[in-house]
Amino acid sequence: MSITAEDVKAALSKVLDPNTGKDFVSMKSVKNIQVDGAAGATNIALDIELGYPAKSQITAIRNSVITALQALPGAGNISVNVTVKILSHTVQRGLKIMPNVKNIIAVASGKGGVGKSTTAVNLALALASEGASVGILDADIYGPSQPMMLGVSGRPESHDGKTMEPLESHGLQVSSIGFMIDPDEPMVWRGPMVTQALQQLLDQTNWRQLDYLIVDMPPGTGDIQLTLSQKVPVTGAVIVTTPQDIALLDARKGLKMFEKVGIPILGVVENMSTHICTNCGHTEAIFGHGGGEKMCKDFGVDFLGALPLTMAIREQTDSGRPTVIADPTGPVAAIYRDIARKVAVKIAEKAKDMTSKFPTIVIKND
Repeated sequence: MSITAEDVKAALSKVLDPNTGKDFVSMKSVKNIQVDGAAGATNIALDIELGYPAKSQITAIRNSVITALQALPGAGNISVNVTVKILSHTVQRGLKIMPNVKNIIAVASGKGGVGKSTTAVNLALALASEGASVGILDADIYGPSQPMMLGVSGRPESHDGKTMEPLESHGLQVSSIGFMIDPDEPMVWRGPMVTQALQQLLDQTNWRQLDYLIVDMPPGTGDIQLTLSQKVPVTGAVIVTTPQDIALLDARKGLKMFEKVGIPILGVVENMSTHICTNCGHTEAIFGHGGGEKMCKDFGVDFLGALPLTMAIREQTDSGRPTVIADPTGPVAAIYRDIARKVAVKIAEKAKDMTSKFPTIVIKND
């Protein structure tokens, strides 16, 4: 008896995606099933379409699908093609997604000094290393740090006199006010000027077909953050905190701000979770323990991961080669990659943006 397409679906309904924990059939990832039993044994060909970048896991996913199909009685040659298709997802009500940018991820904190920018750049690099097209916008006008963290400098070029080209570093497209000012020049600007500058950086940078744009938000929950949250079409936000009570107090305010403007919280990252002594290896929770996870339980959001307080993270970022680039196979880079994968999966599971499917209706008075 030859194998049918329904037999293939039944077999794959028992195979779980290791990143989502759901089977490929219910996720609607199984595409283009072809069965050919003309030669006796049934040859099977199909596509597995993932909604998130997974360059490092494609082989393992393909092998798991092939193994399940080989168990079918009468299975012949099996061809499985694993592809990635990253789509645009919904943003705040009343806003449209940006041209050439599918998803915007805001990385924010209630206060400064918690490692928000370090998290943002490593998150961006981790997504890029998995095959996504990624940009990073340094939205901290008063203290732009991404040029130094990415080891990139120079002035953006403009080919049309209206837009500017992003600079590139480690495979990322980068835009920052830091490229246009002297590093030692203080930004003595009031809120409206800062907001306008950020809007120009976002809208007038010629982003080239980005799957994800990471926005390194300024710290705090003031007028600038609120304006950005209301005017920038954000797919979701990542909150960065430390276990310290005072940092958590401000992080909770940041989380509530995003909720009020209709931006989903993708999860919380806890920085400086523990300190590991470089001499003896002793682990100590300098800033407290479990605060980030408790905050997630209180608000019903995901805990994305905890990062240690280590000298290497600081040294690597200061040198212009963040951890994901400087030590790609190390344990800390693995944590950043895991966080990035969780964020990408959370976005993939969100509702897709359908605004481009509907025509614009214009009413004219004759």
